[in-house]
Amino acid sequence: MTHCGALHFVKGEMAMSSFERLTPLFKKYMEQGGPAGCACLVMRKGETVYDEKFGYANLETKQNIQSDTIYRIYSMTKVITCTAALQLYERGLYLLDDPLEEYLPEFKNPSVFRQDESGNMVAGPAAGPIRIRDLFTMTSGLTYGGSGSETERLTGPIYQKAPTSMDVRAFTRALAEVPLAFDPGTRWQYGLSHDVLGALIEVLSGQTFEQYLKREIFDPLGMKDTSFRISEGKRDRLAVMYNLAEDGTLTPNNSLETPYQPECRFESGGGGLLSTIGDYARFAQALVRGGELDGYRLLSPKTVQLMATNHLTPQQMNDYNWGHLNGYGYGLGVRVMIDPAAGGTGSSIGEYGWAGMAGSWVMIDPQEDLTLVYMQQMLPSREPYIANRIRNVVYSALD
Repeated sequence: MTHCGALHFVKGEMAMSSFERLTPLFKKYMEQGGPAGCACLVMRKGETVYDEKFGYANLETKQNIQSDTIYRIYSMTKVITCTAALQLYERGLYLLDDPLEEYLPEFKNPSVFRQDESGNMVAGPAAGPIRIRDLFTMTSGLTYGGSGSETERLTGPIYQKAPTSMDVRAFTRALAEVPLAFDPGTRWQYGLSHDVLGALIEVLSGQTFEQYLKREIFDPLGMKDTSFRISEGKRDRLAVMYNLAEDGTLTPNNSLETPYQPECRFESGGGGLLSTIGDYARFAQALVRGGELDGYRLLSPKTVQLMATNHLTPQQMNDYNWGHLNGYGYGLGVRVMIDPAAGGTGSSIGEYGWAGMAGSWVMIDPQEDLTLVYMQQMLPSREPYIANRIRNVVYSALD
């Protein structure tokens, strides 16, 4: 693999040498079945301490990764969605413990699947309502599609057809017809909760989801290349998505482009955004600085702190058991470091962020005034391999 781009450092020689340890890590990762290209931007105390691009946005045409390369950030969308919803929380438009049905009436009197005496899954009334808090914390009983439960099996077809036939409100109305996987607030399961937050934002703001994001987040922060759809003029900047085979071969995946077309109506709060590394770094900088950047107040410091605090109960933490998230709890849409020893890391308590399905990753550490944004486009992403290695190299470079 080749790499392009220049390193930019503002620290002394010793610090430069330490951050530069990221470079051989990325090269080795790519040589051993990594992505066609990747980029990493680390900022500390408002200064860029590492900014490097490797490999290709398009292997076939040998188009290099550039600063303005556009990526599908998938679930890194969730952090933006939760931030937007918290802006409305700050305006007093809802409380975290409000029943969702007060704003989205389709979720009134939810049902839940339970096992009967014969071992069959049957739907019956839920023990209580979905609360808005449950959407933020993934404790709503809403799931993704899959085969692990009856809820997952019924949810899958709805999510698959959403990009071509539904807007956000139509999607939530269809989703509300599916019985939940468990009583709201009792367990944790990753799912479509943040897509429903997108609908809540529409109802509370009186705008479409993207209109709200553009007005309240993207435009004020100068995130000019972040959107749900890609225009014809920017299409050549969109990195190709690659499938990684077991033998390390990369082949283009052309089946994932429908959600980004101009005619697509569905704006997925859980995974629909496109962005650049620079755009997302601006967003991360606003959060790490207590919710303010260049004179624009995104959130208050107290709300950012609430977002980056573990909200899961011990019972819910039992479900939050992904191995590469050892040491982390879960806040309002973000992983949150609560036990560095369990995580095997020098991270600060309170370090937070999330990742995207294709390998994009963000880390925000208010204590160190540190942000890291990493981008790639590969399925499977190999996140369990690369993300925490990046994290540990960066913390080892701090003085």
